[in-house]
Amino acid sequence: MSDFHSVVSRDGSIIGYEKIGHGPPMVLVHGGTADRRRWLPAVPQLAQRFTLHIVDRRGRGLSEKEQGPYDIAREGEDVAAVVEAAGRDVYLVGHSYGALCSLEAALRTNAIGRLLIYEPPAATPGHGVTPAPVLERLRAAAGRGDRPLVLETFFREVIHSTPEDIAQMVPTPMWQARLAAALTIVRELEQVERWDISPRLGAIRIPVRLLLGTESSAYYEPAARAIAKEISQADILPLHGQGHMAIDRDTEQFVRAVFAFSAGGPSV
Repeated sequence: MSDFHSVVSRDGSIIGYEKIGHGPPMVLVHGGTADRRRWLPAVPQLAQRFTLHIVDRRGRGLSEKEQGPYDIAREGEDVAAVVEAAGRDVYLVGHSYGALCSLEAALRTNAIGRLLIYEPPAATPGHGVTPAPVLERLRAAAGRGDRPLVLETFFREVIHSTPEDIAQMVPTPMWQARLAAALTIVRELEQVERWDISPRLGAIRIPVRLLLGTESSAYYEPAARAIAKEISQADILPLHGQGHMAIDRDTEQFVRAVFAFSAGGPSV
């Protein structure tokens, strides 16, 4: 049985989360265009070993009472606030943009015991995430309030999902949640293109594992390797045969990777 909680972030934003499960604390941070329900495929297994704190990032779900202006640093403060409410030695897990937010949190709190991040999107030399024309089309669609076009463009031209993958998502309840959050994607992609991979990440001195799909878009691998290079206890683990959506497509492999890292499992 789950219940719902909230914390007040540093800027006064109200950040809500769902709490479920038994065991040591784990905080889950979803990626772009999603809300806390993106973790549903993995929750039953994770909740058998951990007390899950499943965050709605600002601008959606339980976390619509946000202060401005927007910046990913504020999202790092949000995640840090939930982590500190969860306890000490927290296992933090972030997917996609939520992985970047989780890295920002790790720079702001010492309550994290280990950090697993699945494909943080970040620009590296020769590997941008969102081509400028695509970002302009997304801005225009968001300006018109055309949520379906924003979402379809994002998945087709940024995540590089196939038409078949998109068609499978459209009838699902999660697609409706993504539509509700669609207008947040432009501000997040703008932050992605500016996000700083630099020696500042060396201040993260906890074990960090990056999950990397063997079939993912080309920009994820150089970003993962650049981030891992800056963090002394970081390593990379492949998700074989998967891209950016293994939480849905191969939940078993994803959950095994989460459990392996909690037990100090092997890296690549």
